[in-house]
Amino acid sequence: MPSDPTLLLPFFIGGLLAIPILLGVARLLSLYTIVNEQEAVVYTFLGKVMGILDEPGLRFPLMHFGAKALLLPIFGTRQPVSIKLRQRYLRNQMVNSEEGTPMSVGVWYEMQVSDPVAYLFNNADPEGSLEANVASATISTLSNLEMDKLLEDRHQLSRKVRSTVSPLSEKWGFRLGSVYIRKVAFTDREMVDNITDKVVKRLVQVTSAMKQDGENRVGLIKSQTAFKVSEQLAQASATRPAVVGETLNQIAADDAEVLDALMQVMEAEQLIASAAEVDVLPPEAQVLVSLSGGGPSSPPTPAQPAVDRRFARFQMDEGVLP
Repeated sequence: MPSDPTLLLPFFIGGLLAIPILLGVARLLSLYTIVNEQEAVVYTFLGKVMGILDEPGLRFPLMHFGAKALLLPIFGTRQPVSIKLRQRYLRNQMVNSEEGTPMSVGVWYEMQVSDPVAYLFNNADPEGSLEANVASATISTLSNLEMDKLLEDRHQLSRKVRSTVSPLSEKWGFRLGSVYIRKVAFTDREMVDNITDKVVKRLVQVTSAMKQDGENRVGLIKSQTAFKVSEQLAQASATRPAVVGETLNQIAADDAEVLDALMQVMEAEQLIASAAEVDVLPPEAQVLVSLSGGGPSSPPTPAQPAVDRRFARFQMDEGVLP
């Protein structure tokens, strides 16, 4: 063993360079292969499919295909196929509605390789064929339909397009996923402007109707509330004179002097509140002067107790007597 480590450096470098070379040669001879995630590797031998490796990781064809794997570099091929979920969006697919209106439709769809062998050998351009099939199915399905149905029933129409395309896509090794009609637009600018004007006018009409209905409801609520309040106030006004009269009758039954004093106070309050002119007559006057008209004096009447006169006048003021 050499004592100088530097003498081993060339061998170490040569070994590092030899490892990838040897691995490349082994891979070229199909001694091993690496299968990536969401990928399938199709092996053919003498023009026939020998097998498929679709489990990700390090794989050895000798263990799967036997001694034929050694002849794959000469008489066979190795073709990787991606099985990832792919998405496509087809823009501006032209269709005509039942009314003859030209419209542009956008279709979004998903696809995934389900059969790598059919994908490689049943169609020279499977993705292009699938795209053309989706476009033609969309046009044939949506043409000559009513405009309302084109604008509203997108989910049902999308399922119909998918059911039309799926059988052919399976023959080409594809599994068609979701299909969705994403956009329906008008191509005629003048028609778009007309529809916009109609929508704006309709919105203004609906807004005005909603506003008027709200005002009507508010007015109805106010009138009902005013009616109930006036009804309650009327009931209260009708109840007050009866209660006051009953109370005064009780006071008169208990003590007439107290009632007389109360009547005098209430009469004085009424005079003060009315701001009317008061004419004072001497006690010995035998006639009553008309305060309203200033006419001749009326003939004397029989004397009536002051308490009864005041009580009757108060009852008339309170609405107890007519």
